[in-house]
Amino acid sequence: MRGWSNRFVRVGLLAALAALPLGASAQLDARSILRAQQHGQQPDVYGSNPYESDEEAGMIRDTAKKEKKIRKPLESYFFSDSVRALNNFKWHVGRDRNRVEIGPLDTTLTDFRIDYPFYLHDVGDMAQGALGQTSLPIDYFRRPQSFDFSFADPYYAYTFDMENVPFYNTKRPLIRMGYIESGQKRYREENFNIMVAQNVSPTTGFNVDYRSHGTRGLYAWSRTKNHNLSVAFSHTGKRYSIHAAYYNNHIEQQENGGVVGTWAVADTTFQLPSGVPMKLADAQARNLYRNNAFFLTQSYGIPLQRMTESDFSMAGLSAVYVGHSFQYSSWSKVYTDIRAEYTDERDHRDEEGNFVAKTDEYYNDWYINPAQSRDSLYERVISNRFFVQAQPWDRNGVVGTIDAGVGLDLHLYSQFGAGDYLSGRYRKDKRTSYFAYGSVGGKIKKYVDWDADVKFYPSGYRGGDLSIGAHVALTGFIRRHPLVLEGRFSMERRSPSYWQEHMFSNHFMWSAPLEKENETRFEVDFSLPDFAFEAKFRQSVVGNKIYYDSDSHVAQSGGSVGLTSVYARKDFRLRGLHLDHRVLLQWSTDQAAVPVPLVSAYLSYYYEFWVVRDVLRLQIGLDGRYHTRYHAPSYNPALSVFYNQREVDVGNYPYVDAFVMGKWKRMRIFLKYQHLNRGLFGNGEYFALAGYPLNPGMFKIGISWGFYD
Repeated sequence: MRGWSNRFVRVGLLAALAALPLGASAQLDARSILRAQQHGQQPDVYGSNPYESDEEAGMIRDTAKKEKKIRKPLESYFFSDSVRALNNFKWHVGRDRNRVEIGPLDTTLTDFRIDYPFYLHDVGDMAQGALGQTSLPIDYFRRPQSFDFSFADPYYAYTFDMENVPFYNTKRPLIRMGYIESGQKRYREENFNIMVAQNVSPTTGFNVDYRSHGTRGLYAWSRTKNHNLSVAFSHTGKRYSIHAAYYNNHIEQQENGGVVGTWAVADTTFQLPSGVPMKLADAQARNLYRNNAFFLTQSYGIPLQRMTESDFSMAGLSAVYVGHSFQYSSWSKVYTDIRAEYTDERDHRDEEGNFVAKTDEYYNDWYINPAQSRDSLYERVISNRFFVQAQPWDRNGVVGTIDAGVGLDLHLYSQFGAGDYLSGRYRKDKRTSYFAYGSVGGKIKKYVDWDADVKFYPSGYRGGDLSIGAHVALTGFIRRHPLVLEGRFSMERRSPSYWQEHMFSNHFMWSAPLEKENETRFEVDFSLPDFAFEAKFRQSVVGNKIYYDSDSHVAQSGGSVGLTSVYARKDFRLRGLHLDHRVLLQWSTDQAAVPVPLVSAYLSYYYEFWVVRDVLRLQIGLDGRYHTRYHAPSYNPALSVFYNQREVDVGNYPYVDAFVMGKWKRMRIFLKYQHLNRGLFGNGEYFALAGYPLNPGMFKIGISWGFYD
């Protein structure tokens, strides 16, 4: 009977194969399948594996040769079929839930000309000016709100953290290098990055990312070094997955405090930018930041249904995933300066209209040492999260996943206290916070995508903090063109950070409790991806808003602050001519607490064409940035925060760059003249932050090259 059974199986397989289409991706060799069964192997019914050669994919082998072990394809439930089909892709791992966020590797000309990372999103940031220095998003709804070590927030565009460390899956070993430089050697800006990624199997890989941004200082006392490194390892198997990474951020910045007056840029011409007088140029002010961190997130899937050989992954089965996430992160900041004065030659006019000079100091108070400063701050957080994810039916079903978890954060803060003069020791403050969270989400085919989440701190440090969110995305189609309408709602009650309530330094001192902030947000997005159009509406009401006032001291609004924004993007294309537009409108009911410009815009007009078909492609064009006048924030070096100054208006100045970009096979190269319109048109006040001028005219050249194997 067993012999007859085997014959029936063989006949059935041959009949099924005869009914299959003869396409290259679906055609199977009947004899190879039968041979695989005879050797106790599983036949490949999923098409060719990109990691295998033709010989390994099921072709007839010489029986005299030792058969090679068939390597399994990428079977992780994290990735859909369309993602697996990509030659290379990257993703980021979630902190709380068993999810990843997919993103393609950018090797095209799109946005390659934008060498400052803080300009990559919507209308960009307001920045100190040079590469590697601080910035703050113009769009209020993109501004970072970190609870842990907020002093690093001004460098968010450069630094690695657990949410943005990249992981890669590559079919072949990949190395990508980029280098951009500009200016004279003495004042040069340099932008260098290298990425190395390799998969040792379809499910297991490692990668190293290193980035260096900095300037030698166009303006006086503005040298900056920003080094960022991440080393990551991932295994995304059928049941077990692990993501681990070490990352390091090292930042050194000389601080000049900004120009002594707007006139030094708008009404005076200096032979070199280094001649522009700055407030802290003689104070030798510096900031040094160090960050060392490590995280590990792992999960194991337990199917609730019997898995068969035809189940490519667990994504289509009922399953439960259990996991754990661990993170260690330490940050330190050291600020130094010496007492020095600066002179504003045009502080005000006398009765006869003549300029009157004034000598002043940048800081009003010197609490610890009247001659020099050395303020050292340290923060460490150790986080543990245990989570469970239930997959009731299908990971992409109406109720795709249900998540729940608990977490424990151990905080350590250290600074020099008011009573520590005799001992010379730094005071340490330990806090513990624990929380619970959950979420649920799902899909209805390709038309509806929804999720909701909640997170609560029951007591202790951060006790009473609560966040609730919900999101839904509706997708329709007109002549196969998608239309996407998304809505989001969030409500958050959050505690002030430790440093907003406790600060003891040479120039600033406070110790007072603050009320929790309360914020409610509504967001609506509409997009037509095939027509390069998107529109966004944002509405926020913030109670007890915490900010830094005109004297750089912590302040809190007594009532509610309303924020409204409308953003639109539309890219037109007429053959090779591209006309890209991004416009943002914003309103704030309290400009003293949350200052925002009424209109901000980024426009890019360029012509793209083939010089040699399928070999060399060029772009030639202009980029322009603009925002209306308002009391823009300024930057305080001692605190590393943006504060809401109320003395100077900034804006109504277009900042224009001219560029030529090309892609030759795997190499990208660009030439750019930054600030093309300097001295040609505009009011001469090229500031984005109050007191900090943007870079003057500068020529740049850059190259990016990808290597495979």
